[in-house]
Amino acid sequence: MPEDHNPFADALRFERRVPECAVVIFGANGDLTKRKLIPALYRLAYDRRLPGSFAIIGNSRTAQSDEDFRGHMCDAVKKFSEDTPFDADLWTRFGANLYYIPGDMTDVAMYQAIGRKLREVGRQNVLFYLSTQPSYYATVAEQLGAAGLAESSPGGWRRIVVEKPFGHDLASARSLNQRLQAVFPENEIYRIDHYLGK
Repeated sequence: MPEDHNPFADALRFERRVPECAVVIFGANGDLTKRKLIPALYRLAYDRRLPGSFAIIGNSRTAQSDEDFRGHMCDAVKKFSEDTPFDADLWTRFGANLYYIPGDMTDVAMYQAIGRKLREVGRQNVLFYLSTQPSYYATVAEQLGAAGLAESSPGGWRRIVVEKPFGHDLASARSLNQRLQAVFPENEIYRIDHYLGK
């Protein structure tokens, strides 16, 4: 090994992977998902920080197949991954774990379909990411609770991410917090700015 070798520059030395889990993205056809979320998740895969079993389930009202969704997200990664080279072999593995459930966020049947897909992919740890209009935050959380999808299982967790704005004034922010906390424990609720989250 060269005398000037810096062991801290070795990416594998500090390789850290997230646990096996699924990310469910509500609003998966939106600009945020295409420009930020999927490219950021692809970057984690490129840096070997995602397990091979990592799954992403997208939802929006637009009817499309898993293959259609994968194609759109592949195009997004190619276009919006600022400093991550596109690796076709990596995308084949990454893209195979992308799924799509169409449906309206007020439709009980859509949440049942998400539950079936989560059971099919076999993930106990689930992160629900609300890339939606803020007016849907409480509705989605309550629907997840009603469908039994917010409950952590033995050895697994369920978390929810909402982005700012969290209400339009103090009273509405408090109301939103109360509705979220009625479904998810406070330590499983993440309120973020997606630029900071990325």
